[in-house]
Amino acid sequence: QVQLVESGGGLVQAGGSLRLSCAASGRTFSSYAMGWFRQAPGKEREFVAAITWRGGNTYYADFVKGRFTISRDNAKNTVYLQMNSLKPEDTAVYYCTAHRGGSLYIPRNYNYWGQGTQVTVSS
Repeated sequence: QVQLVESGGGLVQAGGSLRLSCAASGRTFSSYAMGWFRQAPGKEREFVAAITWRGGNTYYADFVKGRFTISRDNAKNTVYLQMNSLKPEDTAVYYCTAHRGGSLYIPRNYNYWGQGTQVTVSS
């Protein structure tokens, strides 16, 4: 069992930065690949980034490549999402999630989700 709590969201102007954190509880955190998804009003939840359990491999949606960086600290049971050069279209609720197997890009392949943190980017 893994419990996830996101933090770090907020209101920022276009071009600004935010760092999201996801604190996990549960002894098995380090064995999971972890992902970040987002969901804007009226839209489906979409993949943003993922990181393997040791952090050796990272994966990004095309629309965040070069702007966002996912990382993890297994000693602190925490996953991060550094978001730079934010755009108004990045406005969404961002969710941290633990991967259970299969494609990293599909929400149904994740079995633990946080409550989400709101990111709003003003133009």
